[in-house]
Amino acid sequence: MVEETPRSMPQRSEPAGGGQEHARALIAKAWRSRWEALQAPPADEATLGVLMAGIEADLVRACDILRQAGARKELSVALGKLGHVALDLDHPDKSRTLFEDSVAVAREADDPLRLAHSVRHLGQVNQRLGRLASAGRCYEEALDLYDRDGTAHPLDHANALRPMALLREELGDPEGARLLWRRAAKLYRAAGVDEGVRECETHLSSL
Repeated sequence: MVEETPRSMPQRSEPAGGGQEHARALIAKAWRSRWEALQAPPADEATLGVLMAGIEADLVRACDILRQAGARKELSVALGKLGHVALDLDHPDKSRTLFEDSVAVAREADDPLRLAHSVRHLGQVNQRLGRLASAGRCYEEALDLYDRDGTAHPLDHANALRPMALLREELGDPEGARLLWRRAAKLYRAAGVDEGVRECETHLSSL
């Protein structure tokens, strides 16, 4: 599949009014199709490739519309979803670029929680690529944003603590990891996510 980021797509005009609604519909359609593909992957790689190409095309189109409309928060969301699709296709470097774009746009939008979400995912891609220092800085920023805002859903906050705890383990800091896993477990419990609580407890018992 041809790799093409939203920045390289030709600009096309949208009808006045309804453009952002169309973009949101494209994002919803793409995300639903991705979920279905991950839950029940096609039997052959060619069919999966065509399906993922369609998902990517819808998200690229949505980015194009939202960029023209100046809808920064929504554009950050769409870029982040493109980053996830790039990871699905095993293109982590492309994913990192897309999440960097998502972070940059979220900063412009002045939306702390959107920024925290984007930065956290950028950190996870950096960690996957072995860029551990960069990953740590991303997680620290995301956690600081959540701590300062104080209105984040406990699941979002827990999901930012989790990769930081994994990073502390990878860096050989068991005490730092324990503190983070304990915080994450409390938040997962508050969010009613038993699977998250169990994972935290498993890590705590092994440290």
